[in-house]
Amino acid sequence: MDMPHNHFKQGLAENRLQLGLFLGLASTLSAEILAACGFDFLLIDAEHSPNDLPSVLAQLQAMAAYPVSVMVRPASHDPVLIRQLLGVGAQTLLIPMVESAQQARDLVAAVRYPPRGIRGVGTALERSARWNHVADYFAQTEAQTCLLLQIESCEGVKNLDEILQVDGVDGLFIGPADLAASMGYLNQPAHPEVQAVIEQALGKLRGAAKAAGIFSTDPQLLKKYQASGVRFLAVGADTQILRNAAVNLRQGFSSKAA
Repeated sequence: MDMPHNHFKQGLAENRLQLGLFLGLASTLSAEILAACGFDFLLIDAEHSPNDLPSVLAQLQAMAAYPVSVMVRPASHDPVLIRQLLGVGAQTLLIPMVESAQQARDLVAAVRYPPRGIRGVGTALERSARWNHVADYFAQTEAQTCLLLQIESCEGVKNLDEILQVDGVDGLFIGPADLAASMGYLNQPAHPEVQAVIEQALGKLRGAAKAAGIFSTDPQLLKKYQASGVRFLAVGADTQILRNAAVNLRQGFSSKAA
């Protein structure tokens, strides 16, 4: 059988704008519902939600039939966890809190097979190779694997120039909320000083011809980021959508008796 094609990575190469959502409900049903809603990508979050390896696998399977790219954000840089996520079929990983070029090099090694990396070989047991049904899997897997690194601290911003020099990184994702907290502006990602640092970082990504991503639910900021060259935008989360819709629905009805 053919190797699944990484359409998200192709979109980065073509400089196409791609819009997506975070998935934190750890539900195959809600994931499948959203997979049919027209987003370019859905991001299964295992850093801030109760997603684990079995729930990630189940959601990958639930969304496989739909024309949406799926990425996964693990909870840590653990190469064993990264190996497992790749093994169950994740092709795009967003790694949180990257702060140095050495961390970036270690993460590149974690997603590559020897001699270029340290990923373990066990394709007869792995969904990624469809249990050895994918022809020429080892010749294709690196080209279909997409590694995104999250810059979300003062230390990460300070070392951004060096991180941008690391070969094998497909894109960088700015995390405004954690960056704001790192700068002393907790829960103020729109603070002018935070936005100035983000703009400076995005300028460096443009200069390095590196794909840039970011999260925001503010329409004005999203327009600003898009104009700054951001090409993959996370514009919400399933948890947020559910809560907002429920609150708005309830508020549309009077609590007083007729």
